[in-house]
Amino acid sequence: MTSTCKLVPIGNSKGIRLPSGLIRRYHFTETIKLTEMPNGILLENHSPKKLSLAASFEAMAKDKEAMDDAKTHAASGLQDGLESEDFKGWPR
Repeated sequence: MTSTCKLVPIGNSKGIRLPSGLIRRYHFTETIKLTEMPNGILLENHSPKKLSLAASFEAMAKDKEAMDDAKTHAASGLQDGLESEDFKGWPR
């Protein structure tokens, strides 16, 4: 597909308006990755694929080794420097 876009003034710069169909088709959001190529410019979707907390735990649950590592780190983190502390009479 070939499209023609007009340069429009944006402050002291110029920009292009992309047809809404292209924006939807390529899932463009706030940022677009622009790569200079020998024969033109490549525009790509640049929205990072962030997982929600629930999706992250779901992905970890599928990876038994990652879950075991997380449990080990959590358990060791809870005792960092506290195993030798005398808690009798706390709070002070």
